[in-house]
Amino acid sequence: MNPNEEKTRYSDDELDEFRILIENKLVKAKEQLDFYLTQLGEINENQNAKIKGLDDGNGTQEVERMNTLAARQRKHIHHLENALLRIQNKVYGVCRSTGKLISKGRLKAVPHATLSIHAKQAR
Repeated sequence: MNPNEEKTRYSDDELDEFRILIENKLVKAKEQLDFYLTQLGEINENQNAKIKGLDDGNGTQEVERMNTLAARQRKHIHHLENALLRIQNKVYGVCRSTGKLISKGRLKAVPHATLSIHAKQAR
């Protein structure tokens, strides 16, 4: 590659590094989702049981909070799985707004990012 040419995609080795990072995050995200779902299942199985130390109002609020956390986790998992597909298709790390590479630092911090930091700030 000409040193004056700008990279248009990450190398296969770089994509492999990102794949490993995302797969590890995916395992943790799925474990967290399982935890939330287990907690909700236990609450729903025993309708008469109160969450230890909480009255009915707080118990309902806690169930709503768990549902919100589970929904967020599902969305996060979906984003990570989509990032793996972009790696497979060798388009991972390309800003969907500018078409330029997203910085490695941003991708390490937010591995499912589809916008460069400049494109994100411009929104």
